[in-house]
Amino acid sequence: MSELDINRLLLQFEKAVREINREEINPKIPELKLSELNPVVQMVARARAHYLNGLFNLANIIDGDMPSPEQVKKLKAMREAYEELVEGSKALEVAIERGYLDVKG
Repeated sequence: MSELDINRLLLQFEKAVREINREEINPKIPELKLSELNPVVQMVARARAHYLNGLFNLANIIDGDMPSPEQVKKLKAMREAYEELVEGSKALEVAIERGYLDVKG
């Protein structure tokens, strides 16, 4: 396969990815405007604040000692929740950038 053939195939593949993603995602989420994105941004910010607050609270509670496995487990759950919400927010951003979702001007 020549480089030109490969490039054509990749272009066709990218087009198919865009079309299929738009067909699957767009009908499930109504046309977006900025005010409708704010709750997502606020949720991620709250999760970040919750995680960081948990870290500082833990540091103050243990007062120079090592945290217990249970304390680490709770902090880990906060981090995982925060990271999951960040990933969801990034996925939404990508969907908007790539035109999978309609955006109100």
